[in-house]
Amino acid sequence: MDEPGLFDGEAAGVLPATPRPWAGERGPGAPDAPLATRLRPTHLDEVVGQERLTGPGGLLRLAVERRRVPSLILWGPPGSGKTTLARILAEGSGQHLEALSAVASGVADLRKVVEAARARRRAGQGTLLFLDEIHRFNRAQQDALLPHVESGLLTLVGATTENPSFEVNSALLSRSRVAVLAPLEAAAIDALLDRALADGERGLGHRRLTLSPAARALLTTSAGGDARVALNALELAALDHADGTAIGAEAVTRALQAPTLLHDRAGDQHFWVISAFIKSVRSSDPDAALYWLARMLEAGEDPLFVARRLVVLAAEDVGLADPGALPLAAAAHQAAHVLGMPEAALPLTEATLHLALAPKSNSVKTAYAAAAAEARATPALPVPLWLRNAATAHDRQMGFGQGYQYAHDDPEAVVDHPNRPPELTGHRYYRPGTHGAEPERAAHLDRLRAAIQRRRAGRAPGAPPPEGGPDGSV
Repeated sequence: MDEPGLFDGEAAGVLPATPRPWAGERGPGAPDAPLATRLRPTHLDEVVGQERLTGPGGLLRLAVERRRVPSLILWGPPGSGKTTLARILAEGSGQHLEALSAVASGVADLRKVVEAARARRRAGQGTLLFLDEIHRFNRAQQDALLPHVESGLLTLVGATTENPSFEVNSALLSRSRVAVLAPLEAAAIDALLDRALADGERGLGHRRLTLSPAARALLTTSAGGDARVALNALELAALDHADGTAIGAEAVTRALQAPTLLHDRAGDQHFWVISAFIKSVRSSDPDAALYWLARMLEAGEDPLFVARRLVVLAAEDVGLADPGALPLAAAAHQAAHVLGMPEAALPLTEATLHLALAPKSNSVKTAYAAAAAEARATPALPVPLWLRNAATAHDRQMGFGQGYQYAHDDPEAVVDHPNRPPELTGHRYYRPGTHGAEPERAAHLDRLRAAIQRRRAGRAPGAPPPEGGPDGSV
């Protein structure tokens, strides 16, 4: 279905069968290019794994068919096809493709692109700027792009692995469409492996190689959704095989070496994986919690970051249901600090298992939230006189401390004067949970309140509290 206002009623066009390679770069058919480059799709029908965008009615399919590409931010993990799609979009819309990497380019490079685009526009051709890793451009550099995107001089196709809501200026983002690319699923990787083995011109088809089932499974699962990883590992594994032979799992294992775990220490994966870890502990799922813990630590995450989250989890999600959880989490944090990796994995695992298996209560968090809300709503309520510290003779003359009851002087260690401003009498913030040790804490709190009520019931009707303090419930 057409998206109103996106293509402005442009006449439909067709996609040429073979796009032109970028100037100065080895084309997809270059014999010395890596297998992943040689097999790079040249039209949308060859793209796998992004059917929501490239299939019938998809945003990118419509852009190519109408020969009208809006400014886009392609957001997806490595190897999901961002660069390939930029090539196809440029060719399909009949625009000249300019490519910059935000890592190695700046405003001076952008000025050159703009000047060339102006000259090209006078000749009747548009310019599509593919800006790889657009999140590497700072705010000022992104601002320099804005007027040229807004005027239509440049059609921007930015590629990023990071959440564009955080990494791209809101003004630039509002003038672009965000296309979310998914990591390639196993079926898509499998289809690319078949293509590589069958294509005699660009792939390995001329060698009549096959993949054992174990080798194929290893490639599809270890690629991490990255087409380049799978294809380049296949090419490396094929080097030691004679034509017509089967590539086994051992060769693939050697080619993969240590597969790169999909994680980072500052971007989306960092936040997504720690979120999965926290939610698994909170859900009392120790196996899931250990999986996400290992994902982080094996990918090089800072163990102290994980340890700090465990301390927060102990207070926020276990709390008084297991009073030993917080000391154990704090001890794991200290142990991780002293040991470092790889040994730090053991105390972190112990703390993770303890917290995942512990009874859960968020009463600590909700109690503080309720008290904080009341404190913000009543910031000027005076501290009652009987609770004020009588540090000087003047304080005592003002009545500070008069009526205060010292709890240790009482056989039950309770007092019957209120410990808050009278306006807040009876307000409850802490509500014990029903798991672990908290029911006993609730019973203890009930006993304390009952003892206070007995004290008040024993006084003569209308008699003031001892030493003249004000009356009121706790």
